Amino acid sequence: MKDTLQYLFKGETLTKDEAKQLLLEVGKGRHSEAEFASFLTVFKMRPIVSQELAGFRDAMIELSLKTDLSEYNAIDVVGTGGDGKNTFNISTLSAIIIAGAGVNVAKHGNYAASSTSGSSNVLEYLGYKFSNDINKLKSDLEKGNFCFLHAPLFHPAMKNIAPVRRALKFPTFFNILGPMINPSSPKYQLLGVNNTQNFNHYKNVYDYSDVKFAIVNSLDGYDEVSLTADTHFASNKIETNLSPLDFGMEQIKPEKLFGGDSIEKAASIFLSILEGKGTNEQNNAVIANAALGLNVYYPDKELLECVEIAKESLLSKSALEKLKAIVE
Repeated sequence: MKDTLQYLFKGETLTKDEAKQLLLEVGKGRHSEAEFASFLTVFKMRPIVSQELAGFRDAMIELSLKTDLSEYNAIDVVGTGGDGKNTFNISTLSAIIIAGAGVNVAKHGNYAASSTSGSSNVLEYLGYKFSNDINKLKSDLEKGNFCFLHAPLFHPAMKNIAPVRRALKFPTFFNILGPMINPSSPKYQLLGVNNTQNFNHYKNVYDYSDVKFAIVNSLDGYDEVSLTADTHFASNKIETNLSPLDFGMEQIKPEKLFGGDSIEKAASIFLSILEGKGTNEQNNAVIANAALGLNVYYPDKELLECVEIAKESLLSKSALEKLKAIVE
């Protein structure tokens, strides 16, 4: 590590393989906390490059608890967080709506880092039981087309990483790695990022993967399709901007997406939307994101067709029934 640090302090970058090997060693406890802290500080002093991020991603996947759900052909819908917008749980609701449309979802997530309620917070509050038991996850997929992989149960290497992250008290590249390291390695992914730099990193990483993907970043800073502005969008096929009109919807005001100031309130909003009591703006936000996920899964369908499928899943309460199936 000493030689690597000296190399990095000169402003040099790591290859993908070098980054992977180094993080594998850290994850296995082969370097001191002081050395690892110095290593993380490098990437606070200069921007990470995409090849390094790709190597760190590969290391975390290799270090994770292997979870083979390939027979379910599932999609993940997940964002980096960190946008500071404190929205309700749009990506998690979108994932449930996709499940309601009959598509299997293997969602990876964690407790909130910067918002009031992350995916783990709201699902736990609603009664979902976290587990890394493959049979339980498969049972959830069979019953509700949805399972949830609570990150701390699947990344044992974090015991060597988390203490240093907590001690440093500043964001590190781990803050943007989360969506990339679903231990079930789903072949379909809808990924939200919170700024243009991370958008470009994700695109560079996923362009060389075998994942069918879409990456989104609202131009006003949300890590999802917010409908409060146009959305920067990239997939295996295209990079463009999508306006609310592309979803057949109108632009909405940011305050309409507020997620409340407690987990209880966030869960209340979550349920009210699934029960058909959401506002038009809340419904449209989750339908738009679910539609993009469905468009990744069904690339031959037009986006507006996917909007109608997502709308039917929500308004028919099929999505609600899927949630009930996995929390009862």
